[in-house]
Amino acid sequence: MSPFLCNRQKTSFYMLLMPGDKPFKAKFLTSQLNCARLSFAEADKMQEYLHTIPGSVSALELIYDTDNNIQLIIDKDLMKDEYICGHPGINTSTVRLLRDDMMRYVRETKHEPTFIDLPIE
Repeated sequence: MSPFLCNRQKTSFYMLLMPGDKPFKAKFLTSQLNCARLSFAEADKMQEYLHTIPGSVSALELIYDTDNNIQLIIDKDLMKDEYICGHPGINTSTVRLLRDDMMRYVRETKHEPTFIDLPIE
């Protein structure tokens, strides 16, 4: 699961990578990032920064964010898996990469992830 989020002012954007079976609660993420209330970002920003549409966001699209407008946030539980999956631009396809290969890719796009702990609750 990869929600594309923004702060209340719509000046900071975040991509959250987390296990698909874990519930997403913005309040836990907001407190760990020490930022204003988060919500889902508008589709036009997703298109502008990531060249994709809602439902298709993944770390693979970070290659388009050459100005580093997006902060990558990764839930530590995701790093326990051997593989990380993502949509290559559209959600009708899924690519499965080794975790280390995905992290190498992310860093090659000049995005240094912030790791957080989201509760299972």
